[in-house]
Amino acid sequence: MNAPGRRMPCYRSTRRRSPASRRLAPAVRWAGRLLCWSLAAGMTTAALDLVASPQAAWPTVWPLPWYLTGLSIPAWAILRAREKAAQDPPDGDTLPGH
Repeated sequence: MNAPGRRMPCYRSTRRRSPASRRLAPAVRWAGRLLCWSLAAGMTTAALDLVASPQAAWPTVWPLPWYLTGLSIPAWAILRAREKAAQDPPDGDTLPGH
């Protein structure tokens, strides 16, 4: 048992990151951030269009974040799949059952 206030050691993942995976990580993060922010902007503009002034003269502006969301979803998914594929598989000795 641990003494009160002591922390257990943290074990890192057994998967090793290849240089290709490390190179893709920033692009995956940026695509994910773009996806999240475009979703937030889309929901905000849709709410403003509905609540504030439904007949506003901005019918071409409020759907733009939704178009950006539609473009960023496949970009993020492709980048994330490439990042996962670039990771080295774990060694047989480091698996929990061995």
